Amino acid sequence: MYLCTQQRNLLSNLEKLKIHHIMNPVLKNLQPAAVWHYFGEVMQIPRPSKHEEKISAYLVRWGKEHGLETLSDKLGNVLIRKPASKGYEKSPMVCLQAHMDMVCEKNSDKVFDFMTDSIQPVLDGEWLTADGTTLGADDGIGVATILAILEDKQLKHPALEALITVDEETGLTGAAGLSKKWLKSEILLNFDDEDEGEYCIGCAGGIDTTVAIDYKQERCKADDGQAFRLHVHGLKGGHSGDDINRGLGCANKLLNRILWNGTYNHSMRIATIDGGNLRNAIAREAEAVVTVPADDVRAFKSMVTRMAKAMQFEFRSTEPGLKFELQSVDMPKHLIDKATQEKLVNVLYACAHGVLAMSREIDNFVETSTNLASIKMRDGKIHIATSQRSSSESAKQAAAQKIEATFRLIGAHVTHGDGYPGWTPNPDSRVLKVGVDVYRKMYGREPVVRAIHAGLECGLIGQKYPKMDMISYGPTLRGVHSPDERIEIKTVEMFWNQTIEILRRLK
Repeated sequence: MYLCTQQRNLLSNLEKLKIHHIMNPVLKNLQPAAVWHYFGEVMQIPRPSKHEEKISAYLVRWGKEHGLETLSDKLGNVLIRKPASKGYEKSPMVCLQAHMDMVCEKNSDKVFDFMTDSIQPVLDGEWLTADGTTLGADDGIGVATILAILEDKQLKHPALEALITVDEETGLTGAAGLSKKWLKSEILLNFDDEDEGEYCIGCAGGIDTTVAIDYKQERCKADDGQAFRLHVHGLKGGHSGDDINRGLGCANKLLNRILWNGTYNHSMRIATIDGGNLRNAIAREAEAVVTVPADDVRAFKSMVTRMAKAMQFEFRSTEPGLKFELQSVDMPKHLIDKATQEKLVNVLYACAHGVLAMSREIDNFVETSTNLASIKMRDGKIHIATSQRSSSESAKQAAAQKIEATFRLIGAHVTHGDGYPGWTPNPDSRVLKVGVDVYRKMYGREPVVRAIHAGLECGLIGQKYPKMDMISYGPTLRGVHSPDERIEIKTVEMFWNQTIEILRRLK
């Protein structure tokens, strides 16, 4: 076993983290018990993207305690190997793959620190969710399933290596930094799909584009009128890939529609603006503090009421919980300078959001999209984050350049991330054929085989290991990347049974 100095320090720090090995009462009667046991342990460990030290150390310690070969790289990725069961010694090695980080989103009224607090599970009929936060089943359930497989000495399987990566949610940097010499497997089972009954064999590539807009502060006088906090909330949010074509509202875009009208029709001034959080989540909430001249307050309030009702009607079928709140607040000390405010509300209106193109080859499949993810003010700048996805590399670059061109029109500073590649489907995959046959015989129906618009680590892993035969699948999750995240309980057992049978068949 290899443990670097960093991991030894992390293991030492992990001793301070209290992990209760007794099954959480909420999970106690769920099956398979081993999977839910480990999911309960994973939920106790804080694991925001880019802060996976504790979960990485937990996994290293777990591998060591179970007598398995355990490796860890400088990024925090963990690799645990388990020998083949009897009779499978000559079978190709199989990699079980999941990511250890989670999206950290909470309701605005929920007091919770993702750096220190444990996720609290809640049973909701046939589903498991969390109390006001993301659940972390994306991809904690994948990690828990892997640990249950590694621990079970009765299963029949080829030699296994479990690859559990860091930072999948905010850039896939764990997979991007993976050594080309680390893995020995010929087959990879990725456990990061969100629909039971399907096998994913391809995904979109992506690239992030970030914007910085300089502004000046103008002093606000106490007698300049009245100040308000305009709050847009109650939206569903969701995954910026999987959910981008569902007609969901983007809080940043909805807020700006009111700000634009306030700017040009009611002499409204913006003091602060804040919307969305993560580049791979559709913005659920956004707010701004604004001022309005005293003689225009009544007309401004009327405009907000009128536009709120219009947008609620517009999104009545997809966002029934959409709310607009206008509250009086103390006058702010400073405002965004007027010239920058006009540039901001115009560029946010012009900035694309949503589906840019549908596939020409696959019916009802999104080819290219963009997400206006977040708007933040810090260090004297207004920072805007967007995320572009496409199954076409050239269209992905064009989408990023479209966003860049939009913001260049106002003189903003624009930068692009490194991006990540898509995963080209292989309909002739051997492991896919095994999986389809297993599912058909086990459940009496045909599974769906498809590519997805979301990004998966398979694209990056396939780039480093081009001969790897890969599929992605998992239990049913809904509302991922939002506090509405939930997992359908019965599908976890279906996923487990399906996986152990696939492994048994890979002899």
